[in-house]
Amino acid sequence: MQPENTIDLTKFQIWTLAIRPKTLPAAGAGVIAGSALAFYDGYFHLLPALATLIGALLLQIGSNLANDVFDYLRGAESKERLGPLRVTQAGLLTPKEVQAGMWLTFFLSALIGIYLITVAGWAILLIGLTAILAAIAYTGPISDKGGLADIFVFLYFGVAAVVGTYYVQALRTSPAAWWMSVPIGLLIVNILVVNNLRDIDMDKLAGKITTAVRFGVIVTRKEYLVLLVISYLILPVLMWANIIPVWTLVVWLSIPFAWKVALVVFSELGRPLNQALAGTGKIALLYSVLFLVGISIAKLF
Repeated sequence: MQPENTIDLTKFQIWTLAIRPKTLPAAGAGVIAGSALAFYDGYFHLLPALATLIGALLLQIGSNLANDVFDYLRGAESKERLGPLRVTQAGLLTPKEVQAGMWLTFFLSALIGIYLITVAGWAILLIGLTAILAAIAYTGPISDKGGLADIFVFLYFGVAAVVGTYYVQALRTSPAAWWMSVPIGLLIVNILVVNNLRDIDMDKLAGKITTAVRFGVIVTRKEYLVLLVISYLILPVLMWANIIPVWTLVVWLSIPFAWKVALVVFSELGRPLNQALAGTGKIALLYSVLFLVGISIAKLF
């Protein structure tokens, strides 16, 4: 039976719910940071940068659809869930429809990957295939094992996104790209931290062993703060080491917003954390955009 407030939704609106637009800014953060560094080093190329961004967004959408349908098929969803509406569980789309959308999305991302292979070589194939496999596996064996999901998110949304984006434009890597993948990856891991904190009670009932379930609310909140602080404090260290320019410190203009989101994480539980979940994605996007601004100023002056 469909929830009353979803009865009049069009197919387009239902699919929009399924792809979860609020999660997409996180997918673009690493691409923006990697492209900024490529621009600073004189390697920026628009088409590979756009292709990487589109590919990252498609992988995120595919992962969202996989998460929606496979959690439903595993019986890990219930009507009492605290997060955004899941279209399969709500009966808005059938499992076959969502799986078809998932495979179509991954197919389109593979087409983007073929183009990037022609630009940057076969190393991109390995990144693309493992990213798709990780997106599919995340719902089951990865998300159920505490800490493993955090590592995968860090590797693909941090390291692969920043370093891979730089590589497809420069055809090489740089120390700055590797180092900047750390704060970007940690900020996006924090999205998972908030998600696990919100769902801690439901995950316990479903038998999912997330880091929040394993270590509890207090430790999970501390994890969020530690990852957030490292993401900002690493910048002056990298500037001192002459790895990134001083102007990138404009990223610190996002600290008041990050602090506001952190206060929600430390004061709320359950459904109110949806606000912090969206806010944490915005932190990652704002961080990367301000990093691009700082890089651009440094390049000009």
